[in-house]
Amino acid sequence: MNNTPYQQPAPAPMPLKVMNNERALWKYIVFGIITCGIYPIIFWSGIGEDLNIAAMRRDGKKTMHYCLVFFLLGPITCGIFTLVWYHQMSERLGSEARARGFATNLSAATFWLWFVLGSLIFVGPFVYTYKVCEAMNAVANSYNANGI
Repeated sequence: MNNTPYQQPAPAPMPLKVMNNERALWKYIVFGIITCGIYPIIFWSGIGEDLNIAAMRRDGKKTMHYCLVFFLLGPITCGIFTLVWYHQMSERLGSEARARGFATNLSAATFWLWFVLGSLIFVGPFVYTYKVCEAMNAVANSYNANGI
């Protein structure tokens, strides 16, 4: 007979919160128009917050809250800090998605090519936002399922 007491298996890690995994370009556009530009601020704030929760363990970094960037640091630096924030967030989100096993081409280069340079053809920022939505939804689904 085995005298070893039965041990409960370690519980699966649970997510801190359930992340929004239903981000979509059409919501960004429609709600942005309906709310006169308030929804995009909420959208990017949510991306930053969820990215901090999902990626903090892996990379130890923290993305600055978008409201601070949009309302304070962006205007003070004539928009340069806003570009830096998008650059860093894009690189971090792309790295996190790849670390979770998703094939994505999101990176800082995606931001500069689609968001900045693509502004010349008008649709570039929308393509960039679509790519961010896809990558963040994939990371959120993985986080919600695995808790890590």
